[in-house]
Amino acid sequence: MQQLNREHICALRPERPDDGHKGTFGHVFVIGGSRGYSGAPILAGWGAMRSGAGLLTVGIPASLGDLPTMGLLEAMTFPLPETQQGTLAMAALESTTEFSADKDATVLGPGLSLHGKTQQYILEFIPLCRAPLLIDADGLNALVHGVDRLKQRSFDTVITPHPGEMARMLKVSTQDVLADRENLATSFAQKYGLTVVLKGHHTLIASPDGELVENTTGNNGMGTGGSGDVLSGLIGGLLAQGMSGFDAAKLGVYVHGLAGDIAAERFSARGMIARDIAQCIPDAWLALEQG
Repeated sequence: MQQLNREHICALRPERPDDGHKGTFGHVFVIGGSRGYSGAPILAGWGAMRSGAGLLTVGIPASLGDLPTMGLLEAMTFPLPETQQGTLAMAALESTTEFSADKDATVLGPGLSLHGKTQQYILEFIPLCRAPLLIDADGLNALVHGVDRLKQRSFDTVITPHPGEMARMLKVSTQDVLADRENLATSFAQKYGLTVVLKGHHTLIASPDGELVENTTGNNGMGTGGSGDVLSGLIGGLLAQGMSGFDAAKLGVYVHGLAGDIAAERFSARGMIARDIAQCIPDAWLALEQG
């Protein structure tokens, strides 16, 4: 199993032509949020914008309000139909499918909730999405009830489960996943034809072709709520810049961990929060670009 190193990661960075503009660098569509969980798509949005992507639209239940007032000034908002409980409704399926078709990547799941209608929406949207797709959080929880939907996709797909989410999809225990991380990540990626990011200490990234790499950045201060949302947005932003799922996952995981290491030095591992990781992503890019 290969370990990610700086030399390999630097070679993966997407091109940024001097005459590029916001339309050149990719448009990310984040679908997330529910009543009580509006922070998750915001953190994913920060990760996407810090990736170098040019444009970001966040689709959220209509009652959640305007994203600029919640701290995501750079994003466009796409209000979506919702249930009485303030979660995404099935009526959002047509508009999000149509909207995602001409976007460069979609991130599905942060804060969407376990509401039955929302989970049904997720399962219906996954095979219909005609763009590279990253699935995280409640998007993964929906797959517990329909993991074969992944086989219906014809575009690049990345999933980013922690061991508990992976265990639920495989219908095994979390301990089973921790005891056999390498084999389970690799076999899942090959079976469903996608990239698996199995999060945790030394996160693993498995390709559809059976390649497996281990990350070498990051620290235990990153075990804080919202850290995974930032990672989802970051990888989604790299997908939107034209990277393959496997390359975007490798680069995103490494940079996310490096940003976490910088944040730990600046704020302490004990005191850092997810926002600190997002804010340190530019420092991580500088560290890679300037040596």
